[in-house]
Amino acid sequence: MRSERICVFGIVQGVGFRPFVSRIADANGIFGSVCNKGSYVEIIAQGDAANLAAFHDDLEKKAPERSSILKVVTTTIDSPAYDDFSIIESAREKGDIFVSPDIAICKACQKELFDKNDRRYLHPFINCTACGPRLTILDSMPYDRERTSMGEFPMCPACEYEYTHAETRRYDAQPVCCNDCGPEVYLLDRSERGREAITAARKAILDGKIVAIKGIGGFHLCCDGRNEATVALLRKRKGRPVKPFAIMMKDLDAVRRECLIPDGAEDVLDGHQKPIILLPKREDQTLAPSVAPGNPSIGVMLPYTPLHLLLFTYDDGLTMVDSLVMTSANESGAPICHNDDEARKELSGLADLVLSHNRRIRLRADDSVMDWYDGKPYMIRRSRGYAPLPFFYGNGQGNDVLAIGGELKNCFCIGRNNLFYPSPYIGDMSDIRTVQALRESVERMASLLEASPSVVACDLHPAYNTAAVARELGLPVVTVQHHYAHILSCMAENDCEQPVIGLSFDGTGYGSDGTIWGGEVLVSRLDGFDRAASIEPFWQRGGDVSAKEGWRIAVSLVDGLWTDRQDVSTIVETLKLCRPEELSAQFFLADQQINSVLSTSAGRLFDGVSAILGLCRSSTFEGQAAMTLQFAGEQWEGEHGPIDVEPVEPIEGDGRLLLPTASLVKELVEKRLSGDDPHKLAYEFHCRLAGMAVGACEAVRCQTGLETAALSGGVFQNRLLLRLCDEALQQRGFTVLKHSLVPPNDGGIALGQAIYAMYYDTLK
Repeated sequence: MRSERICVFGIVQGVGFRPFVSRIADANGIFGSVCNKGSYVEIIAQGDAANLAAFHDDLEKKAPERSSILKVVTTTIDSPAYDDFSIIESAREKGDIFVSPDIAICKACQKELFDKNDRRYLHPFINCTACGPRLTILDSMPYDRERTSMGEFPMCPACEYEYTHAETRRYDAQPVCCNDCGPEVYLLDRSERGREAITAARKAILDGKIVAIKGIGGFHLCCDGRNEATVALLRKRKGRPVKPFAIMMKDLDAVRRECLIPDGAEDVLDGHQKPIILLPKREDQTLAPSVAPGNPSIGVMLPYTPLHLLLFTYDDGLTMVDSLVMTSANESGAPICHNDDEARKELSGLADLVLSHNRRIRLRADDSVMDWYDGKPYMIRRSRGYAPLPFFYGNGQGNDVLAIGGELKNCFCIGRNNLFYPSPYIGDMSDIRTVQALRESVERMASLLEASPSVVACDLHPAYNTAAVARELGLPVVTVQHHYAHILSCMAENDCEQPVIGLSFDGTGYGSDGTIWGGEVLVSRLDGFDRAASIEPFWQRGGDVSAKEGWRIAVSLVDGLWTDRQDVSTIVETLKLCRPEELSAQFFLADQQINSVLSTSAGRLFDGVSAILGLCRSSTFEGQAAMTLQFAGEQWEGEHGPIDVEPVEPIEGDGRLLLPTASLVKELVEKRLSGDDPHKLAYEFHCRLAGMAVGACEAVRCQTGLETAALSGGVFQNRLLLRLCDEALQQRGFTVLKHSLVPPNDGGIALGQAIYAMYYDTLK
């Protein structure tokens, strides 16, 4: 008989790991105990050599689907004899901490939910050891019921039996409950509760109403996805003219009917995270046109909570539609609502009805959103189901660090040793409510992870709200240049510690020279970067409004390319870029150098070209003009076939190489004036820009010998540009690093900031 102490590190909290260990111990004749230590699971295992070997084999090969074993440390110990195997009370210990994200309802619970003979029939909060809320109900580690918002609901005898007996599916399931002892749904500020509330919400949806529904991480606004009048009304109420809405579909059959599903995406769509995935529309799709106007894709997710399933299927005699708009419930710019007080204040003018419940949400979590590229997820918003799973990077020698993240699409990141934990999505920092949500979320996440940051990293821009939050924490502040942080995040996701050629293309970021950057080629190392190249600078006039009104960028580009103002006026009039009085105002800004900054923003270049080609003159949401340009290019390629990307040599600039984008814009203007197809020109623009990016990388490779290129920044959400650059670089012998589970947009820069802060702190 031998005794072993087995320490298991990884995602082993909140995924049924202790009950699993207990079961395989019983199956293999092992005595001892299992306990959560906060940062790992500790197993004391006693048995003969053969039984212990079989136990270790099961531990590795049969672990719960939602778990992720990262490391196992086994030592032989002296221990008194055990006569059984038990789960013992959790004990807190310092060390690496792994917090499970929220997990979508499993198939077994879904079957019980609709089994009339099951005692949890139609229970809106059914869960088991393998599924249910985790992060969003958690107060502190280790993950036990008394440290979650489910601690407010004492278990009934039947649930307590399941919770304490290893033969049940709910053995040690912290959120376990039933219709007799769990939370309750209700209509906010109305009398209907339970069944009546659910039926009233379903009837309201069928009657063309808009219903706010509380989920795992916040409220959604929900309506019939085929009712054009209601979807249009929701757009009017939200002040969201064309930005796509997400759709929740009843099941995979409904998704297959409306969308094309790429290979591999179905498993993720119906997996335990259940993110929103952008899927191509079928030509005969039947959703309301206002769901995603002018967009060839639809953001689709499947029901991930029992309450969502009950919206589609209930025993009240109503026949529900199988496609529901399910968009985050918030005012424009504000964080997602997560409690009744916020719902009362912010949703009264948006929703006709509010279906809520009394299980508290401790930490907000929006839905995760992803595209699909090269057979893998391509994350756009990393939140529910994924956050706060950590990324491993480096040697783990540093102190705890905090990175505040970006001003747009904000999430923050906490680094401990060699683990980096990106938070759920917070939002845009232009709204004071989102800034406050950031403060609250930082405090709660730091507490959960038992982190005590010694330094805080933020963006280089001195006027950002995120920079103000960083300064108010009373810690040493490290500023990190925006585009460098993008490349570091890509390096970290790909576990690359060697220097790379970073292509960092996005909207705007504060450059280390005080100008606006956004189309950068950076030789990036852990200790800093060199600006090797950029797109050609142009004047960005009109301040922040130019990010929404691409015609201003277009006018500025034309004004910089033609010296005769009469020629400029004629071109602007012919292309219908703006009215004469607007053009006069732009000339005045240019002549007086008012509200004018030099920019190398790739995002603004896309906006300007989109306006020049007559595709999108101004945007109602971030990225609209660039998306329209992408869709036009993809449509032309689909109809006419691809064009080879040819490298374009950069030109010499002032201390760096320049991608010759000015000559490209001039050529596009001339071709458009000659009547060329704007869709063809949109595709040519993508191919030529990709060729310039490849040419710049080849030039930098000649200078440095580097053969690894990293693609990051919000512009690389553009699948067309991403593919053209990726394939052309690989054809020329580059190793290409791309994102997958970290967003290429500003939602990913907190990881890069944290990497630099950890490296900076280690060198001190």
